[in-house]
Amino acid sequence: MVELAARTDRVHVDAAEFTMGSDTHYSEEAPARRVYVDAFDIDATAVTNAQYAEFVRSTGYSTVAERPLDPADFPGAPAENLQPGSMVFTGTRGPVDLRHLSQWWAWTPGASWRRPFGPGSSIDERMNHPVVHVAFEDAEAYAAWAGRRLPTEAEWELAARGGLDGARYTWGDEPEAAGVARANYWHGDFPWRADPGYGSTAPVGSFAANGLGLYDMAGNVWEWTADWYQQPEPGDHCCAPSNPRGGTAAASVDPRQPFSVPRKVVKGGSFLCADSYCMRYRPSARRPQMIDTGMSHIGFRCAG
Repeated sequence: MVELAARTDRVHVDAAEFTMGSDTHYSEEAPARRVYVDAFDIDATAVTNAQYAEFVRSTGYSTVAERPLDPADFPGAPAENLQPGSMVFTGTRGPVDLRHLSQWWAWTPGASWRRPFGPGSSIDERMNHPVVHVAFEDAEAYAAWAGRRLPTEAEWELAARGGLDGARYTWGDEPEAAGVARANYWHGDFPWRADPGYGSTAPVGSFAANGLGLYDMAGNVWEWTADWYQQPEPGDHCCAPSNPRGGTAAASVDPRQPFSVPRKVVKGGSFLCADSYCMRYRPSARRPQMIDTGMSHIGFRCAG
């Protein structure tokens, strides 16, 4: 299914039919359905801080998190929340009610891809970590500069499965065994006490590649895809649709949110996925992300 040298920057994925989604996990993954995807290639790793810095040096690009906010776009928002910034994860001091994620996420003025933990932080020692705090348009801008694009959700999931059609994880059906580190997801007590070596992003390629030679398709950071978010619909099962895409920008809006911002699909889970809270470091897992919001656990990789 793959043409791969020892370890390349890009991996070729052959055209294939596979089972996308799952009927046995979170509801947004259902229904499981057969789909067909044309051949494509995809980056072996997520885009790193070093790569994104090269793009910014070359173009002078300013990310969404670095731009002033227009008060007209956020009626009623406190002035202090209108400063450039991003959403930063901060571990709690002890066990908390996991229904209230505001206890470990905070809007942080000054946070951006350059300062992932807010003012005073830097990426100087994290150049080989995945870039984070990038909104959707920031990822698209990089991809266009690189002569690439963002993968569709179906492409991303096919690649993540690594040739293991229908498997629960990128490495197979069995959970990670004790003493065998498979991916950078939360190990320890979420969200306050991570085991040593966990609880933050890791350098790309720190864990073994999947069957196609792709790194970090489980955990580390969620990754943007090109598709608008929508709940999958049951098919007629007569045939596998070719190169399926998401819905529309308008249909992706969540009316329960205070601001009507369209949402794209992100895939792969992150270092914050804990089995007790968010077991989404699996190929079929997905969630909606507002296109104007970067966070300290969202990055991307490119396809072509």
